[in-house]
Amino acid sequence: MHIFYTPDITADSYTLNEEESKHCVRVLRLSVGALVYLVDGKGGFYTAEIIADNPKKVGLKILKVEEAFGKRNHYLHIAVAPTKNIDRIEWFLEKATELGIDEITPIIADRSERKVVKDDRLNKVITSAVKQSIKAYHPKLNEAISLDNFLKQPFTGDKLIAHCIDNEGKAYISDLIQPQGQYLILIGPEGDFTPEEVTKALNKGFKPLTLGNNRLRTETAALAVCFEVNYLNR
Repeated sequence: MHIFYTPDITADSYTLNEEESKHCVRVLRLSVGALVYLVDGKGGFYTAEIIADNPKKVGLKILKVEEAFGKRNHYLHIAVAPTKNIDRIEWFLEKATELGIDEITPIIADRSERKVVKDDRLNKVITSAVKQSIKAYHPKLNEAISLDNFLKQPFTGDKLIAHCIDNEGKAYISDLIQPQGQYLILIGPEGDFTPEEVTKALNKGFKPLTLGNNRLRTETAALAVCFEVNYLNR
């Protein structure tokens, strides 16, 4: 199954851009009459036929449209501090997209070792994972923001913060979220959130979350949260 990401599709025909056209004809060796599949990142899943196999401009005829394809029964937003090694956060984005996630915000905390992220590069990782895992919804990647400013933003739903300071008052995800709801979960940097940051989050209505007795890497903790939320809403 050959999947192309086409966020600007609006009609019953479509032309792939030059990069995708070249991949379609030169790499996949597809020609007129072949079937391909398109996703628009907003829930649309399209079956299309190649009607022109120009390697610079592949023309497609839309044969079938499925709306809300693979729509999940909940909304998951993970705000995670980007790791010093960018490969690790890219790994998280790829796997979280495959599992199912709706929104990601890179947050810059006091102990963050990486203060800058390149949105274009990370979005390419997400898009590739969308196509690979046949997802019709493209997760939203927000611009990096300081934790203080992020905590000022409104959110309706269950709000959790994972940290390693102590276990007092913490609970597991299964005890903290309502099924089929909206969830915002904070994951700190490699040095963890500071006590002051945890207090600020708790004062904003976040509930303390435990991921067990093992100390996890930032990207592992974020992916564990993603997996468990999807499992609980299966």
